Amino acid sequence: MRLSAGHWARQGSLVTTSVPNRLPSGKSSTAEKLLVAASELMIERSSIEISLSDIAQKSGANAALVKYHFGNKDGLLLALLARDAATELSNLEYLLAQPITPTAKLKLHIGGIIRAYHRFPYMNRLIHYLLHESTAESADEVSKFFVAPLLDFHRRLLAEGVSRGEFRVTDPVLFYTSLIGACDHLFFGRHAMSRATGVGPVTDEVCRQYIKHMETLICGGILTGGEQAAAAG
Repeated sequence: MRLSAGHWARQGSLVTTSVPNRLPSGKSSTAEKLLVAASELMIERSSIEISLSDIAQKSGANAALVKYHFGNKDGLLLALLARDAATELSNLEYLLAQPITPTAKLKLHIGGIIRAYHRFPYMNRLIHYLLHESTAESADEVSKFFVAPLLDFHRRLLAEGVSRGEFRVTDPVLFYTSLIGACDHLFFGRHAMSRATGVGPVTDEVCRQYIKHMETLICGGILTGGEQAAAAG
Protein backbone atom coordinates (compact mmCIF):
# COMPACT_ATOMS: atom_id res chain seq x y z
CA MET A 1 0.00 0.00 0.00
CA ARG A 2 1.39 3.42 -0.96
CA LEU A 3 1.04 5.92 1.86
CA SER A 4 0.54 9.62 1.22
CA ALA A 5 3.07 12.37 1.87
CA GLY A 6 0.71 13.62 4.54
CA HIS A 7 1.10 10.33 6.41
CA TRP A 8 4.87 10.64 6.50
CA ALA A 9 4.69 14.31 7.48
CA ARG A 10 2.57 13.31 10.48
CA GLN A 11 5.28 10.97 11.73
CA GLY A 12 7.07 13.96 13.29
CA SER A 13 10.81 13.83 13.79
CA LEU A 14 11.20 10.68 11.69
CA VAL A 15 10.74 12.79 8.57
CA THR A 16 11.11 16.40 9.60
CA THR A 17 14.26 17.40 11.40
CA SER A 18 14.56 17.40 15.17
CA VAL A 19 17.67 17.79 17.27
CA PRO A 20 18.24 15.36 20.15
CA ASN A 21 18.97 16.50 23.68
CA ARG A 22 21.36 13.61 24.25
CA LEU A 23 24.67 12.45 22.88
CA PRO A 24 25.15 8.95 21.46
CA SER A 25 25.61 6.28 24.10
CA GLY A 26 29.09 5.97 25.53
CA LYS A 27 29.80 9.70 25.64
CA SER A 28 30.70 11.40 28.89
CA SER A 29 27.72 12.64 30.88
CA THR A 30 29.65 15.84 31.63
CA ALA A 31 30.35 16.42 27.93
CA GLU A 32 26.68 15.82 27.27
CA LYS A 33 25.68 18.37 29.90
CA LEU A 34 27.99 20.95 28.34
CA LEU A 35 26.50 20.44 24.88
CA VAL A 36 22.93 20.58 26.14
CA ALA A 37 23.71 23.74 28.12
CA ALA A 38 25.26 25.43 25.07
CA SER A 39 22.28 24.46 22.92
CA GLU A 40 19.75 25.76 25.45
CA LEU A 41 21.62 29.03 25.93
CA MET A 42 21.81 29.75 22.21
CA ILE A 43 18.11 29.02 21.79
CA GLU A 44 17.19 31.22 24.75
CA ARG A 45 19.32 34.12 23.51
CA SER A 46 18.85 33.60 19.75
CA SER A 47 22.61 34.02 19.49
CA ILE A 48 25.75 31.91 19.35
CA GLU A 49 27.60 34.54 21.42
CA ILE A 50 27.88 32.62 24.67
CA SER A 51 30.86 32.39 27.01
CA LEU A 52 32.50 29.45 28.72
CA SER A 53 31.34 30.84 32.07
CA ASP A 54 27.76 30.97 30.75
CA ILE A 55 27.99 27.32 29.66
CA ALA A 56 29.56 26.29 32.97
CA GLN A 57 26.88 28.03 35.01
CA LYS A 58 24.07 26.56 32.90
CA SER A 59 25.49 23.02 33.01
CA GLY A 60 26.70 23.06 36.60
CA ALA A 61 30.15 21.95 35.40
CA ASN A 62 33.53 23.64 35.66
CA ALA A 63 34.47 25.74 32.62
CA ALA A 64 37.86 23.99 32.53
CA LEU A 65 36.04 20.80 31.54
CA VAL A 66 35.26 22.34 28.15
CA LYS A 67 38.98 22.22 27.35
CA TYR A 68 39.23 18.70 28.73
CA HIS A 69 36.38 17.32 26.60
CA PHE A 70 36.48 19.57 23.50
CA GLY A 71 39.81 21.43 23.45
CA ASN A 72 38.19 24.89 23.41
CA LYS A 73 34.84 26.59 22.85
CA ASP A 74 35.03 26.18 19.06
CA GLY A 75 35.58 22.46 19.64
CA LEU A 76 32.42 22.36 21.73
CA LEU A 77 30.47 24.23 19.04
CA LEU A 78 31.76 21.82 16.39
CA ALA A 79 30.73 18.84 18.52
CA LEU A 80 27.28 20.35 19.01
CA LEU A 81 26.76 20.84 15.28
CA ALA A 82 28.06 17.32 14.59
CA ARG A 83 25.55 15.93 17.10
CA ASP A 84 22.70 17.81 15.48
CA ALA A 85 23.79 16.93 11.93
CA ALA A 86 23.88 13.22 12.74
CA THR A 87 20.16 13.22 13.55
CA GLU A 88 19.25 15.35 10.54
CA LEU A 89 21.17 13.15 8.13
CA SER A 90 19.66 9.96 9.54
CA ASN A 91 16.24 11.50 8.97
CA LEU A 92 17.17 12.22 5.36
CA GLU A 93 18.10 8.56 4.85
CA TYR A 94 14.76 7.56 6.34
CA LEU A 95 12.94 9.98 4.04
CA LEU A 96 14.74 8.75 0.94
CA ALA A 97 13.69 5.17 1.71
CA GLN A 98 9.96 5.90 2.05
CA PRO A 99 7.47 4.55 -0.53
CA ILE A 100 6.30 8.00 -1.65
CA THR A 101 7.03 10.00 -4.79
CA PRO A 102 10.24 12.00 -5.24
CA THR A 103 8.11 15.16 -5.43
CA ALA A 104 6.55 14.37 -2.05
CA LYS A 105 10.01 13.69 -0.59
CA LEU A 106 11.27 17.01 -1.94
CA LYS A 107 8.40 18.93 -0.34
CA LEU A 108 8.96 17.21 3.01
CA HIS A 109 12.67 18.01 2.76
CA ILE A 110 12.00 21.69 2.11
CA GLY A 111 9.65 21.88 5.08
CA GLY A 112 12.10 19.97 7.28
CA ILE A 113 14.96 22.38 6.60
CA ILE A 114 12.91 25.49 7.34
CA ARG A 115 11.31 24.05 10.48
CA ALA A 116 14.70 22.90 11.79
CA TYR A 117 16.22 26.35 11.37
CA HIS A 118 13.18 27.89 13.08
CA ARG A 119 13.12 25.47 15.99
CA PHE A 120 16.88 25.54 16.52
CA PRO A 121 17.93 29.05 15.49
CA TYR A 122 21.59 28.52 16.28
CA MET A 123 22.10 25.80 13.66
CA ASN A 124 22.57 27.94 10.57
CA ARG A 125 24.59 30.52 12.53
CA LEU A 126 26.92 27.78 13.75
CA ILE A 127 27.35 26.53 10.20
CA HIS A 128 28.30 30.02 8.99
CA TYR A 129 30.65 30.59 11.91
CA LEU A 130 32.43 27.24 11.70
CA LEU A 131 32.76 27.37 7.90
CA HIS A 132 33.88 30.99 7.59
CA GLU A 133 35.08 32.41 10.90
CA SER A 134 36.73 29.55 12.76
CA THR A 135 39.71 27.40 11.75
CA ALA A 136 40.37 25.62 8.47
CA GLU A 137 40.15 22.34 10.38
CA SER A 138 36.66 23.22 11.64
CA ALA A 139 35.54 24.18 8.13
CA ASP A 140 36.85 20.85 6.79
CA GLU A 141 34.95 18.93 9.47
CA VAL A 142 31.67 20.74 8.78
CA SER A 143 32.09 20.07 5.07
CA LYS A 144 32.65 16.36 5.77
CA PHE A 145 29.80 15.69 8.20
CA PHE A 146 27.20 18.17 6.96
CA VAL A 147 27.73 19.70 3.52
CA ALA A 148 28.96 16.60 1.65
CA PRO A 149 26.28 14.19 2.98
CA LEU A 150 23.50 16.72 2.31
CA LEU A 151 24.77 17.26 -1.23
CA ASP A 152 24.88 13.49 -1.72
CA PHE A 153 21.26 13.24 -0.56
CA HIS A 154 20.29 15.87 -3.13
CA ARG A 155 22.12 13.96 -5.88
CA ARG A 156 20.23 10.77 -5.06
CA LEU A 157 16.85 12.47 -4.69
CA LEU A 158 17.27 14.31 -7.98
CA ALA A 159 18.39 11.11 -9.74
CA GLU A 160 15.33 9.29 -8.41
CA GLY A 161 13.07 12.09 -9.60
CA VAL A 162 14.61 12.05 -13.07
CA SER A 163 14.38 8.27 -13.35
CA ARG A 164 10.69 8.41 -12.34
CA GLY A 165 10.00 11.10 -14.94
CA GLU A 166 9.07 13.68 -12.29
CA PHE A 167 12.13 15.98 -12.38
CA ARG A 168 14.03 17.68 -15.12
CA VAL A 169 17.77 16.97 -15.18
CA THR A 170 19.15 19.37 -12.56
CA ASP A 171 22.73 20.02 -11.43
CA PRO A 172 22.87 18.92 -7.77
CA VAL A 173 25.44 21.56 -6.78
CA LEU A 174 23.31 24.36 -8.20
CA PHE A 175 20.23 22.79 -6.59
CA TYR A 176 21.96 22.59 -3.19
CA THR A 177 23.10 26.20 -3.49
CA SER A 178 19.63 27.42 -4.41
CA LEU A 179 17.63 25.43 -1.85
CA ILE A 180 19.92 25.62 1.18
CA GLY A 181 20.86 29.22 0.44
CA ALA A 182 17.23 30.32 0.20
CA CYS A 183 16.17 28.47 3.37
CA ASP A 184 19.18 29.75 5.28
CA HIS A 185 18.74 33.36 4.25
CA LEU A 186 15.22 33.57 5.65
CA PHE A 187 16.87 33.39 9.07
CA PHE A 188 20.44 34.57 8.56
CA GLY A 189 19.40 37.69 6.64
CA ARG A 190 16.33 38.54 8.72
CA HIS A 191 17.93 41.49 10.53
CA ALA A 192 18.94 43.10 7.24
CA MET A 193 15.46 42.52 5.80
CA SER A 194 13.91 44.00 8.91
CA ARG A 195 15.95 47.16 8.54
CA ALA A 196 15.16 47.44 4.83
CA THR A 197 11.47 46.51 4.81
CA GLY A 198 10.29 46.55 8.42
CA VAL A 199 9.36 42.85 8.47
CA GLY A 200 9.10 41.23 11.88
CA PRO A 201 10.72 38.09 13.29
CA VAL A 202 10.37 34.63 11.73
CA THR A 203 7.18 33.25 13.29
CA ASP A 204 5.39 29.93 12.78
CA GLU A 205 3.14 31.64 10.23
CA VAL A 206 6.12 33.10 8.35
CA CYS A 207 7.61 29.59 8.20
CA ARG A 208 4.37 28.14 6.81
CA GLN A 209 4.23 30.86 4.16
CA TYR A 210 7.88 30.39 3.24
CA ILE A 211 7.53 26.62 2.97
CA LYS A 212 4.69 27.06 0.46
CA HIS A 213 6.69 29.71 -1.38
CA MET A 214 9.76 27.46 -1.60
CA GLU A 215 7.68 24.47 -2.71
CA THR A 216 6.25 26.57 -5.54
CA LEU A 217 9.63 28.04 -6.47
CA ILE A 218 11.69 24.83 -6.37
CA CYS A 219 9.06 22.48 -7.78
CA GLY A 220 8.20 25.01 -10.49
CA GLY A 221 11.83 24.91 -11.56
CA ILE A 222 12.51 21.18 -11.69
CA LEU A 223 9.20 19.33 -12.16
CA THR A 224 8.43 18.07 -15.64
CA GLY A 225 5.41 19.50 -17.43
CA GLY A 226 3.12 16.63 -16.49
CA GLU A 227 4.15 16.69 -12.84
CA GLN A 228 3.64 20.44 -12.65
CA ALA A 229 0.10 20.02 -13.95
CA ALA A 230 -0.54 17.23 -11.43
CA ALA A 231 0.84 19.32 -8.57
CA ALA A 232 -1.29 22.31 -9.59
CA GLY A 233 -4.37 20.12 -9.76
